[in-house]
Amino acid sequence: MTAPSSGNVLVLSHADVYRLLTMPACIELMADVLRATSRGGAVLPLRSAVWMPDRTGMIGLMPGFLDAPHSLGLKVVSIFPGNHGTGYDSHQGVVMLFDTAHGTPIAILDASSITAIRTAAVSGVATRALAREQAGDLAILGAGVQAATHLAAMRAVRSIHRVRVWSRNPAHAQRFADGYSSDGSLRVEVMASARAAVDGADLICTTTAAREPILEGAWLAPGAHINAVGACFATARELDTAAVARARLIVDRRESTLAESGDFLIAKAEGAFGDDHIAGELGDILLGTLVGRERDDQITLFDSLGIAVEDLAAAHYIYTQAIAHGGGASVPLGA
Repeated sequence: MTAPSSGNVLVLSHADVYRLLTMPACIELMADVLRATSRGGAVLPLRSAVWMPDRTGMIGLMPGFLDAPHSLGLKVVSIFPGNHGTGYDSHQGVVMLFDTAHGTPIAILDASSITAIRTAAVSGVATRALAREQAGDLAILGAGVQAATHLAAMRAVRSIHRVRVWSRNPAHAQRFADGYSSDGSLRVEVMASARAAVDGADLICTTTAAREPILEGAWLAPGAHINAVGACFATARELDTAAVARARLIVDRRESTLAESGDFLIAKAEGAFGDDHIAGELGDILLGTLVGRERDDQITLFDSLGIAVEDLAAAHYIYTQAIAHGGGASVPLGA
């Protein structure tokens, strides 16, 4: 991976990312990344965070290296939960790519759009690997950016015949539903409670900023598959202990789960299970070394924390597409 010209950095915007990275392409890309990670093809330090003194926001640092596609770089992202419901995304930042031959910075890309697409794409990979073939009754908890991209990802891997959405802010849920219903492409039902949204659903995506559980294990239908993506800190969770305990738990990366997943760690601290409750990594299933769903009525759970090489692979793909087809602005940096 080399720069188009020495000393120049290609800057790619939110619009560039959405133009160059489609959901179907990203799903296949993320499957390759997860396979590479589970076979040992990634260098992934645990992410680090710098909190503001009042804990209203933080900067997260996610560096990494991936051997295929050959990618070196990091994501720097701010997380300000108070932005939910405002004109600002809760996650904002950049992904930086470096040339692997000489260490030259070659690209800076908008991180919000990459995160939105690749997170949902990984859930698409998990759904394809774990959900029942006939699954099509979808419940989405949350009505923000990730709700929209997750709906696109679920439609890319399963024939969705029903969609229900719930949000702690009913106006957000209604706006989300109206956005799809206005052109007649899809009917989205707004539900008054999370329980009503997931009642009988065989696909569930939790995409909230909740710190306390919004999904209870007692509500889950036999055979349901859950993609849990909203909780990314050890002190926050979207699922209660019963929900995690009832499910066959698959993760993006075991080490990250043991250090950062509140959904897992809080339930473990309550004595519900030990570390062996993690059945394995999604990449293990894709490599064929682990069985995903063991039986039709089994509840499966993909706990997604997000790992740096997902961002790097997405950025590498966008960068190569921009070089081939045009996009971004080339900016001179360095000597």
